Amino acid sequence: MAYSRFVIIQHINISSHFITKSDLKIIHPPKSKYRITTLHIHILGICGTFMGGLALIARELGHKVSGSDQNVYPPMSTQLEEQGIQLMSGYKAENLADKPDLVIIGNALSRGNPEVEAVLNQGIRYISGPQWLSEAVLQSKWVLGVAGTHGKTTTTSMLSWILEHNGFKIGFLIGGIPMNFGISARLGESDFFVIEADEYDSAFFDKRSKFVHYRPRTAILNNLEYDHADIFPDLDAIKKQFHHLVRTVPGEGLIISPASEKNIDDVLAMGCWTPTSRTSINADAQWNAKLVNADGSQFKVCFDGKEQGCVEWALTGDHNVYNAMSAIVAAKHIGILPKDAIAALAEFKNVKRRMEVIAKISGVTIYDDFAHHPTAIETTLDGLRKQVGAERIIAIVEPRSNTMRLGVHTETLAMSLHNADKAILYQPDNLGWDLNGLLKYAGNIEICRSLDEIIDKLKLEARYGGHFVLMSNGSFGGIYQKLQEALS
Repeated sequence: MAYSRFVIIQHINISSHFITKSDLKIIHPPKSKYRITTLHIHILGICGTFMGGLALIARELGHKVSGSDQNVYPPMSTQLEEQGIQLMSGYKAENLADKPDLVIIGNALSRGNPEVEAVLNQGIRYISGPQWLSEAVLQSKWVLGVAGTHGKTTTTSMLSWILEHNGFKIGFLIGGIPMNFGISARLGESDFFVIEADEYDSAFFDKRSKFVHYRPRTAILNNLEYDHADIFPDLDAIKKQFHHLVRTVPGEGLIISPASEKNIDDVLAMGCWTPTSRTSINADAQWNAKLVNADGSQFKVCFDGKEQGCVEWALTGDHNVYNAMSAIVAAKHIGILPKDAIAALAEFKNVKRRMEVIAKISGVTIYDDFAHHPTAIETTLDGLRKQVGAERIIAIVEPRSNTMRLGVHTETLAMSLHNADKAILYQPDNLGWDLNGLLKYAGNIEICRSLDEIIDKLKLEARYGGHFVLMSNGSFGGIYQKLQEALS
């Protein structure tokens, strides 16, 4: 096991649910007591953000790391190769020729995959990514986990930056690349580890949600909606998994969530043994954000009605205000004062592909947004509308998430686009359902069956200027570069 430091809690003021730095006693065991056994770890699905993050952490622990993926592609491939990690394109039995000591299998792989079958046939030790992380890293850490249908990556990045800005060289694993750090994961040097806690399953042989493995002491539950229709039959099934997470949070920990989230209330009503802190916007929760600007770019942070400071930043939207409030409360739980967390957020640079401005061409601003669910689309466009007023907004959407590809969201997807002057949706041949069914719910939607058709429409729209928001959780067929070239 890798050497690490750990925290002993001498005293916690349960009435306020927070600790201060004076409550902590940090123990530094001698390094000689801990021996690191170097392994050859091979990772299947290594170019995913989570699995790639595991690869970076394993490499930092001193292990030899290799990996394979169906498609080896930037930015993760570049990040991994810079760390000396061998990448193999495609899943083949030959990728195991070096006989790794351990194979970490990603949840996108299943029986029938040739490399998975080779692992089983050769009797190579294998494990899921979440379990490996739990056993190799998290056992000795104070884990701060961020769960929820939306906002996990952004909130995890905010919280990591707040701790970093306040002198904690924390470890983290984030499902994206936060621009304050430039990497998606690292081992860190402190006793704290911040992790994006995903409800998706762990592996084909472990159908528990990933976050059940992490056992956070500080848990953020951002929100809860129906998603991942490929593995969850209904909302109640997801609530059950969230309650499994709640069961793992210690009684001396903290659970943080918005007061307005009824589905989270349902989860907590199943049984909760941990103090909770609730957040709100322009309401009366213990932690309340008072909006100064309607777009969320400036808001006051209040605790028990007393102002703690004012956040002024480049982000917009109520969803980001909620994300920030959760991060501030979580930081307070480990002793960081709200004013210091607020100072850090003023320098927060968000995550790549979260309303990232990728170009400004001839009066048009082009954004890349990692949209995966109608609620995320709606809140993002709402924040942009409040920021830009009457300026023209064109949303270009690829329904690529498993849930949207299954056609679970129809009316909700159409209605989520109401803040766009025009919404252009991409209908690829393999989508499986006809997007024209959305037209009866909204009058601002157009359907295109090719990227060339989309770009031709956008070239005409560019004459009027405005904001083009490209919304996809994938590569969108390379439209990002193609559009810039066409408009130039």
